Amino acid sequence: MVETIRGKGVKDENVLIAIEKVPRHFFMDSSFIEFAYEDKAFPIGAGQTISQPYTVARMTELLQLKKGDKVLEVGTGSGYQACVLSAMGVKVYTIERQKSLYDKTKLFLPSIGFGTIKQFYGDGYKGLPTFGPFDKIIVTCGAPYIPDALVNQLKIGGTMVIPVGEGEVQVMQTVTRLTELDKEIRLHGSFRFVPMLEDRNEK
Repeated sequence: MVETIRGKGVKDENVLIAIEKVPRHFFMDSSFIEFAYEDKAFPIGAGQTISQPYTVARMTELLQLKKGDKVLEVGTGSGYQACVLSAMGVKVYTIERQKSLYDKTKLFLPSIGFGTIKQFYGDGYKGLPTFGPFDKIIVTCGAPYIPDALVNQLKIGGTMVIPVGEGEVQVMQTVTRLTELDKEIRLHGSFRFVPMLEDRNEK
């Protein structure tokens, strides 16, 4: 799987090492286990998916992480991306709006050795202002726009990686906060994500 990702253009060896460290089959439904190391997305319940490994690696690479960085992930999902981030040596805060997924990962991640990841149930559009500012933010679902609340939780000089667009295809963007008021946006090609939803699902 790592060679496939490298072949698609991911060059950061630290990212590839982190991908290799985190067993992807741990995060997948038993009916998909045999496909765990294929470069494909798979359903994980609650209408959500585990992203394809290339997407996880590319988004992680775009963050340009340094050890010790404080990182907010919006959309915990299965917890796979959060664990890859943690394997990069950063402090991970992750938020999930689907209660069933949150309840599952809250117990599961510590059981596989990732108990340092701080998990929260809430609305990703609002982020975690109490715990900010963050060095980096990663949004793992397709956002119709760039939420100001998330930009405001970036440190000056910090970067957010976020897929933006309505419909089936989004454009991966990096948003770097230059000053209190200014930001720089760069585009990094098309990707497919489940939509980023507002308001918590209390069920």
